[in-house]
Amino acid sequence: MPDAAAQRYHLSMGLTGEQISAISRFPDQNPNPVLRVTADGDLLYANPASRPIVAEWGIAVGSPVPADRLAEIRAAADSGGTVEVRCGHLTYELVAVDVADLGFINVYGSDVTARKAIEMFPDENPNPVFRFRWDGTLAYANLASRQIIDTLGCVIGQRLPTELLGPLLAQVRANGRGGVEVRAGERLYSLHAVDVPAFGFINVYGTDVTAARRVEELHRENERLLLNILPEPIADRLRAGEALIADRFDDVTLMFADIVEFTHLASEMSPDELVTVLNDVFTVFDRLVERHGLEKVKTIGDAYMVVGGMPEPSGDHVERVAAMAIDLADQVAANEAASRLGIRFRVGIHCGPIIAGVIGTKKFIYDVWGDTVNVASRMESLGIPGRIQVTAAVEQRLRDRFRFEPRGIIDVKGKGPTPTWFLVGQADPGRRMAGPTDGAPGPATPKA
Repeated sequence: MPDAAAQRYHLSMGLTGEQISAISRFPDQNPNPVLRVTADGDLLYANPASRPIVAEWGIAVGSPVPADRLAEIRAAADSGGTVEVRCGHLTYELVAVDVADLGFINVYGSDVTARKAIEMFPDENPNPVFRFRWDGTLAYANLASRQIIDTLGCVIGQRLPTELLGPLLAQVRANGRGGVEVRAGERLYSLHAVDVPAFGFINVYGTDVTAARRVEELHRENERLLLNILPEPIADRLRAGEALIADRFDDVTLMFADIVEFTHLASEMSPDELVTVLNDVFTVFDRLVERHGLEKVKTIGDAYMVVGGMPEPSGDHVERVAAMAIDLADQVAANEAASRLGIRFRVGIHCGPIIAGVIGTKKFIYDVWGDTVNVASRMESLGIPGRIQVTAAVEQRLRDRFRFEPRGIIDVKGKGPTPTWFLVGQADPGRRMAGPTDGAPGPATPKA
């Protein structure tokens, strides 16, 4: 029998009791969903089997059907098509029949969950698809998944290997979050596990991500190479599309270091040995640059150029460069090749303003220019092997924290007579310069 809301609707239309009985043959025992919607869009009737649909729509008998659902039902009634409704893990297909004479639409539903599950596993699917039960037993595997299944030693009817089953179950419990990747031969696959509770198994869909991971790998390599050429803030600006990068820095510290009598050393070495030695020695420089929070500008033959205070300004760049210069002698002496060949450096330091920018379009470089660069270079070239020569500007800023020996007046091209000092060490050997990798930034003394 129809409920009270349906009875009132029918009576309001002036129908007789016989007519009402004829159109109300919707047995509540029907195992499939049956609903009726009025011309105005109200839900007039819903049998017990349709409760999942009614709950999904969030309505009750006598209330309006949601506008989007009503539009789908009307369209299906006009075209003879169907409407698909997902209710949790169940899927229903609805057929709508317009009873125009009586001003309502009958809706008949069928549970198509099983059919949908089966459709998910076409053997012709070019991507890997397999299925396992909650106890880990492999139940199905399509042809495209054979490489994965065979590589991992999986057999239908047997339990998946623990190294694969564990991550897949964890992914299901996390509602699909977390990646599971497996390698099969030369291919790499990303697996996505989906619970199908209506049937007590888990579907696994595979995607070949070999090419994508290779692209990511090449991108990381390109990024590494770019950051070997440019400071990261400058690389970011180039990636952002900045066409011309030219900056002025009012206060930085520059250090030049050059191998003493390198031409003579090079003449006694094979090309392989020469490059190996330079690589070993300059790798020591690279580590020191990172430890003290500085920036490598470039190498020019056997010379190494370092700057502090750019591209990110810092208040203690003079101390950092001085600390690196002091560390340099000990670090190079500890290098086997440098020690064996008796390699020594002349080092020069100066501080002041510079211009910096990127030049070139192919083999581009982030370079620096200005009087400060020239003077720092002269401090190195006019220095003494094994010593660190600095200008008065450097000595004045560090005299309370470092020890100096006056060298006297030297003639600097373009500057004339110029007083210089040798940097000897920390004023307090117990203190050490702390670079970014050592903790808080600021002055500290090099490790013994």
